[in-house]
Amino acid sequence: MSRLGSRIRLSERRQAQLTRFMELSLVGLFFIGIERGSPGIMINTGVALLVARIPSILERDYQLSLDPRIALWITSAAFLHALGTVGVPGLGWKFYSAIPWWDHVTHALSASVVAAAGYATVRAIDEHSEDVYLPSKFVAVIILLFVLAFGVLWELLEFALGIAAEQLGTSTVLTQYGVYDTLWDLVYNSIGGVLVALWGGIYLSDLSEAIGERFFSGT
Repeated sequence: MSRLGSRIRLSERRQAQLTRFMELSLVGLFFIGIERGSPGIMINTGVALLVARIPSILERDYQLSLDPRIALWITSAAFLHALGTVGVPGLGWKFYSAIPWWDHVTHALSASVVAAAGYATVRAIDEHSEDVYLPSKFVAVIILLFVLAFGVLWELLEFALGIAAEQLGTSTVLTQYGVYDTLWDLVYNSIGGVLVALWGGIYLSDLSEAIGERFFSGT
């Protein structure tokens, strides 16, 4: 993680401040959803806020302290998704529909967070369980398949919610833009998974060790 920190060139204090700023912004976006009477915005921003709070919950309830860079990574993924559903107040458009590449960035970033969680957990089990041995290349394949499967389930959820909203005559929580969009979503999900599969061992080793010592020691 030190190598990553030198590239980002942000102090731990600055990273914590950015994380806190995005968390507070998510609260503001949630109230925008209330003001607009939009269930979609409220649900998306509410879920994003819960995801952003995961590092704090892990530290409080499980004594699992995450590196500030990882907390910033998780919060950024949640914040950008929520911001995409709301847009800029007063302009009347949303980032997802107005900026072609916004969806690609959020899918790749979100997929990388999912992949990181899977990678850290799998490596923790591998390193702290006497009954499990997974070669590093095999772990990379598992993570990539895990991300692809998660991405397919997400797209199916989008289709299901869209159909349900159409039948009920309400607005959908997650917008589905068609098969072409789905294919690109899966491509960028794969990119996020590949990045973690390639560099997870460098940037997630401390997290894997902490998870292993907390949950899997002695198994």
